[in-house]
Amino acid sequence: MLVNDPNLRRTKRSDTIAQIGTFLRERFSLEEDKDDQDGVVQSISRGIEFRGINLWTLIFAIFIASIGLNVNSTAVIIGAMLISPLMGPIMGIGLGVGINDLAMILQSLKNLSIAVVISLITSTVYFLISPLHIAQSELLARTSPTVWDAFIAFFGGLAGIVAGSRREKITNVIPGVAIATALMPPICTAGYGLSIGNLYYFAGAFYLFLINSVCISLATFLIVRFLDYHQKEYPTPEVERRVRHTIWVAVLIVVVPSTYLGYQIVRKTIFEQSAKRFVTNECNFQFRQVIKYDAHFSRKQSRLELTLVGEPLPKDSINLLTSKMVAYGLNDAQLVVRQGTFKDAAVDVDAITNSVTDQVVRYNQASIAVKDQTIDSLRRYIEQTQSDQLPIPDLRNELKTLMPDVRTFTAARSLVMSGNSQKPDTVMLVYARFSRRHTAAERKRIENWLQTRTKSKRIKLLIE
Repeated sequence: MLVNDPNLRRTKRSDTIAQIGTFLRERFSLEEDKDDQDGVVQSISRGIEFRGINLWTLIFAIFIASIGLNVNSTAVIIGAMLISPLMGPIMGIGLGVGINDLAMILQSLKNLSIAVVISLITSTVYFLISPLHIAQSELLARTSPTVWDAFIAFFGGLAGIVAGSRREKITNVIPGVAIATALMPPICTAGYGLSIGNLYYFAGAFYLFLINSVCISLATFLIVRFLDYHQKEYPTPEVERRVRHTIWVAVLIVVVPSTYLGYQIVRKTIFEQSAKRFVTNECNFQFRQVIKYDAHFSRKQSRLELTLVGEPLPKDSINLLTSKMVAYGLNDAQLVVRQGTFKDAAVDVDAITNSVTDQVVRYNQASIAVKDQTIDSLRRYIEQTQSDQLPIPDLRNELKTLMPDVRTFTAARSLVMSGNSQKPDTVMLVYARFSRRHTAAERKRIENWLQTRTKSKRIKLLIE
């Protein structure tokens, strides 16, 4: 009866929930090995000031990162991020806001501004004197920030401040945060944009640096508040209100544009994947071939361009293709079919020539490979046939010693197909003609000799 007691069931459920809650609190608690507030403040404050060794380390790291971006070396860029001291003032801003330390906030902002100006000057000077001016992929990757960069910087900042708040510092976390949040490459890319006068590169890269800085500071602020550090009093309520408004404005400046850019990148990726599936599945024509396609994404009017060679595609077929685009989510895209006539100036003759040449080369290589395989198979067959040839004269002479009345003799390995099996069987076919009729014992004697002499278990003996 006690099992069905509602009060008992509620008590057991409450105990279970309490046990789960206790387990989760113990597992996810940040109180274990937590350093005191003074220790954390001193540790972060040491990295805020940019003078002496910090300043020279920053300049050297900027040169290394700029060289890595210039020669498109990921390993060199990672090395520059590992020695970069830029994390100090950024985490200092978040810590200062978290504990209401206006002096630390101003000091961090001042030193971060100094670091940014020096970094821009250093990277700009390097790219001005560098003989390499082509924007490599590592440079271009820092010119289009998205909301994912904000997420990476935010979670990296969380990891950084959690590790920094421990009494025994986790030494591998801060370098990992520096690599993940990538503070150094964007500021160097901004310098590259200044050196070539490209404001689009400068704005995109500097915005990426701003995203990383704000999100790391925000993560530091949240963890400091979560750890319940002692907060100072602002000089006046107006100063406190101004600081809070500045924080929200900075967060909105980071989140809103980056979210929009991220949304556009997702749309572009989906459009390009849909265009690829459409071309693969629907553009298999007879007497003509697609040698090139371009998917141009635009917020206003996206466009899918097909370049064909062969017989011209009728207008009805083009209309049918356009109607099939709806099933691939391309209903808002314009289909442009270029028939590959050289009179059309829009057709890239070099691209057509290169594509056709590549296809001819691939076809010839495939044909040569097939012919090589055939030649190898024939060579192996000839070698096997030659090795399998029987010494007919020697066999005849030996049989004549065994049976002097033999007149005609031949032997060969042959394939025999049975009525039920699809797989042929190999037998030794022997034909012999004698001047007299032999007994069964003599025939058996001949078969045993043939099996021993030819090393063949299956012998078909025909005696006339």
